[in-house]
Amino acid sequence: MTHDLTLGAVAPQTLPADADPAAWVDWYWCEALPAWVEAARAPGAIGFHDVLDERGAPTNPRRRTILAQARLLFAFSHIALQSGAPRWHGAAQIARDAVAALRKAPGLYCLARSETEAPTGDPADEVMRSYDLSFVILGLATWGRLSKEDVSGELEACWRAVETVLTDPATGLMLEHDALSDPAAPDAPPRAQNPHMHLFEACLQAFEMTGAPDWLRRAGRMRAKGLEYFFDDETGTIAEFIAPDLSPLPSPEAERREIGHQCEWAWLLLREADLGGDPASRQIAARLLSFADRVGYESSGPMAGAVFDAVSADETWREDRFLLWPQTEAIKSCAVRAQDPVQADRARALAGRMFRSFFAGRCHYVNQLDQQGGVIWPEALSRLQYHTVLALTEGARAGLWRGPA
Repeated sequence: MTHDLTLGAVAPQTLPADADPAAWVDWYWCEALPAWVEAARAPGAIGFHDVLDERGAPTNPRRRTILAQARLLFAFSHIALQSGAPRWHGAAQIARDAVAALRKAPGLYCLARSETEAPTGDPADEVMRSYDLSFVILGLATWGRLSKEDVSGELEACWRAVETVLTDPATGLMLEHDALSDPAAPDAPPRAQNPHMHLFEACLQAFEMTGAPDWLRRAGRMRAKGLEYFFDDETGTIAEFIAPDLSPLPSPEAERREIGHQCEWAWLLLREADLGGDPASRQIAARLLSFADRVGYESSGPMAGAVFDAVSADETWREDRFLLWPQTEAIKSCAVRAQDPVQADRARALAGRMFRSFFAGRCHYVNQLDQQGGVIWPEALSRLQYHTVLALTEGARAGLWRGPA
């Protein structure tokens, strides 16, 4: 298929260290993201590369995951809706074709395919994960609004897969994947909050994009199920995992709290309330944000102001590392409270810190830094564009900087 994609292959340029956060955001929309698209697209093959190394070369040019392609479908469809620019519609079409290539049957998507749409030969790549399916719903709903393609049937098929293939009938919790025969077995993977949070997000997006009331009801069910099993009322935090038999994990895993997820859950709870969902969600969001605001940020040193990867629920330890994605979730959590000047200033400071630390002077961006700002994980993961795009459009919606062009 030929795509209307007129993005420049301009190498990202570093702005002055003291550049205003709004200037960094403009740079991202006008230079950094277009340059990434040119590096990550694969003419003659499906979709976008999943990972680029520190030189901008793909690390595995022959494999495409549904997670990366579905997230990019959302990101580019979202930007196109915000900006009206045809170039982003063209990028979204590339991701849309890739998502279609990873579809096994109505509502069913495998973990990965080769760049030619053929199976990879690894049986593990034929598994369907609940986490991935959430992003298929997120991406397709947004694409349908943009393109006017009728995706309602496929969205319903995805939901049927959630209910019939990817839900544990004993608990109502999401299953990790469709090959899991006994989710309570000792050797089964831990039960995770993340698929519930992202399906909650996908249902809210589907409601906003389609107006169908069923999606708001489904969002409420996912929110309730996630909070039932993973919200720690004593500390006002979200746990990451519980054991397969629903018992707490051993320490320190049981106490680990990812700051990005405290912010992300809070943002979603506030969004649900704004869309007409349960207003009580606002109180839980406030507790999550109180925890994140209190203990989630580095206070000194080269990474001052950055968001930690994780801290303990009792606030006695922290991981002195900094992934890119928690910075974006913190930006969102501040932007949604930008009527408070303190939170508006924090969102701007976070955006400036993110660009100076993770993007400036890099070929594209890096994934993780240490306490001194040194690179731990140098690759640019394509799926992170979803986080960055959403954080920056939320900041634009709050009037903190300009939106995509």
